[in-house]
Amino acid sequence: MYRDHTRTIKIGDRVIGGGNPVLIQSMTNTRTEDVEQTVKQILELERAGCEIIRCAVPTMEAAKALAEIKKQIHIPLVADIHFDYKLAIAAMENGADKIRINPGNIGSRERIQAVVDVAKERNIPIRVGVNSGSLEKELVEKYHGVTAEGLVESALDKVHIIEKMGYDKLVISIKSSDVMMCARAHELIAEKTDYPLHVGITEAGTLFSGNIKSAVGLGIILYQGIGDTIRVSLTGDPLEEIKSAKRILKTLGLRQGGIEVVSCPTCGRTQIDLIGLANQVENLVQDIPLDIKVAVMGCVVNGPGEAKEADIGIAGGKGEGLLIKKGEIVRKVPEDQLLQALREELLHWHENSEEVVKP
Repeated sequence: MYRDHTRTIKIGDRVIGGGNPVLIQSMTNTRTEDVEQTVKQILELERAGCEIIRCAVPTMEAAKALAEIKKQIHIPLVADIHFDYKLAIAAMENGADKIRINPGNIGSRERIQAVVDVAKERNIPIRVGVNSGSLEKELVEKYHGVTAEGLVESALDKVHIIEKMGYDKLVISIKSSDVMMCARAHELIAEKTDYPLHVGITEAGTLFSGNIKSAVGLGIILYQGIGDTIRVSLTGDPLEEIKSAKRILKTLGLRQGGIEVVSCPTCGRTQIDLIGLANQVENLVQDIPLDIKVAVMGCVVNGPGEAKEADIGIAGGKGEGLLIKKGEIVRKVPEDQLLQALREELLHWHENSEEVVKP
């Protein structure tokens, strides 16, 4: 998977594009004016693995709050602006590392120019965003509906407006809740420009449906080497977005680190609460910084063989289970001690391993 075709853009102290790692973004759902709660949420997201954070800036009070927020966090801060060009300028003056605008709703060219002038002066990148829900009427008519081609034309039109103003530190985002339309739009725009792309399926939905749509959509796009930052948009706690984004990147081989838990789907031979045990193991390994695979199997008959591709695993039986390493049985363990035995083994591995995830 080659990812070296986009130009590099610096956002705060991070660099995207040019084959750099795909970075994980999220967005706060607090009132940005509430500095304490916003900072609290951002720090929680940082600890979970968020690498760029975006905040809504609907008021001048929110724009001014960015200055204090910026002092207390450790990742690049993006200001999300709609309609009012003065908010974009104020956000940059108060420390935003990047701004997200849709030039189509900012107003006149003079207002766009005012925003671009401040961005240029402060060397702040602009993310140009288009959304299928607000595609221009003339493009809907031209393409007989909302289409990938229309989204790409809309995005490039807006990029060209800013380019003509003498600025090219740009990131493009094309969002749609239609997974296949979004994927096609990214394929098309990747052929037409070398600007970095922020990728996400917008309005993806709840934790269940949103994760499925995001995994499918982002998987299709990222597998083609397209995308420089991602967000898994979910209706719920933003922490869940980070967990999902990390798993998507790891599954595609774009991110190392973190324990991967695999478990069997259960069958008539299962004699333990495998579903509960697998969930307990997932919770157990979240904060253990190893880059390994852990298997949770439901029976001692096939468990060792099925777990041979994992680094370590457990297989449950009636009243007892097995601790397994690389497909080899290490020892038998009473059923009620399986989880503790696995935990102790993982912590011992962590203390003696070089396979620790680098921050």
